[in-house]
This record gives sequence, structure tokens and C-alpha cells, in this order.
Amino acid sequence: MLNELELTGRARTHVVQRDDLRAAIHADALEPFLDMKTDAARDGLELALTSAFRDFTAQQRIWDMKFRGERPIYDEQGRERDRAALSEEEIVEAILCWNALPGASRHHWGTDIDVIDRAALPEAYRVRLTIDEYEPGGVFHALKEWLDVNAARYGFFRPYRIFRGGVRPEPWHLSYAPASVPALSAMSLELLADAVGASDILGKGIVLDRLSRLYERYVASVDAPDTPLTA
Repeated sequence: MLNELELTGRARTHVVQRDDLRAAIHADALEPFLDMKTDAARDGLELALTSAFRDFTAQQRIWDMKFRGERPIYDEQGRERDRAALSEEEIVEAILCWNALPGASRHHWGTDIDVIDRAALPEAYRVRLTIDEYEPGGVFHALKEWLDVNAARYGFFRPYRIFRGGVRPEPWHLSYAPASVPALSAMSLELLADAVGASDILGKGIVLDRLSRLYERYVASVDAPDTPLTA
């Protein structure tokens, strides 16, 4: 079971750094992921991570850059929004459509990964992690179909499979259920409030004023595994 610092991205004692994967991942999820990667290769897919464990500082860096306008923010359809036309409250909501609040990211747990098929990449292709890349005709559609059939065999599921009023669907985002389901149960509004309160993230006052609603919408509202836990 993860402790409060691990749950909120302020410790990395639960993850294993793998230079060959260019990422750190929860110790319990490593072998299942490697098994999945090996089996995918037999079917012609080169399963690769674009993100795995991400600590509070890294998540805050993403958050602050988007809040300042140094990175684009998007609407619910993935179209870039005009930041100048938004209030700070609207900026917070827009960021949360696609990026977690520092302290609340499932990537803090090391159980959640973003995956692509490196073998499918055209030369000089820039990965965007957008839904169209995983839909029919998209560069990673074959990967999505393979994961639809096989991911659960290794203990992985999609926590953002359908839209539940918070985070938009993310077909690239997998979660290792045997570790992430207990982590979500251990996570709480109080833990998140402590982590955010101790930080200097941009928009902190707005976030804390709305934290209870944001927690329910963007942290608690996720899809459950389709099959019982097997590990």
C-alpha cells in the first residue's frame, strides 16, 4: 500500500527506474508491463512508454507552464483554446480536461503509463497523444485494438475509457489494477488538500476553493477494471 507521500507524488520509494524504458514504474507493475511488451512484439508492435511515474515537481512544472500560457491548453475536443479569453477559473478547468492537478495525478503512483507503438511511427512523426491517433486511420489504431483484447491479461485497464464528466477519454493511458485500485482507495481529499496547500502551484487559491468538486470530478470519477484483479 502506498503511503501519503507516494500517493501525492512527493516520494519515489515505490518505483523502479529503468533506463532501457526511459522511465520509472511501480515495482509491482514492471514485470507485467515487460511481459506485455514482449508479447506485443510478437504481433509486430513495439510497445513504448511516453510517460510513467511523474512526481509532484514534474506535474507542477506542466501545470504552471499551462497556467502561464507557455504551453497550449485545449477544449474538450482537443482544440487549442485562446488563453487570453479565459478567466483564471476557466484556465484551471481547461487544464484539468487533459492534465492532472499536482498531487492528484495517477502517474504519481507509478502504476499508470502512457503507451505508443514505436514501430508504427512514420519518419520524423511528432507524437501528440490525441484521440485521433488511436482511432481508425490513426497511427496507433492497431495498438489500441491489440490493447483492447490483451491489456487485461497483464492486469492493465483504461481508467479514462469513457467520459465521466472530468478527464477526457485517453486510449493511450493504462493503469496496473492490482496496485492502482488500492491506491485510489487510499487517496483522499484531505491528502490532496495537504499536498496542494504545502505547494506554490499557480492558481493555488482557486484550486483550494474548489477542491472538493475538483476531486470528485477529476480524481474519483474513473472507470473500473473490466475484470477482477488477478495479481
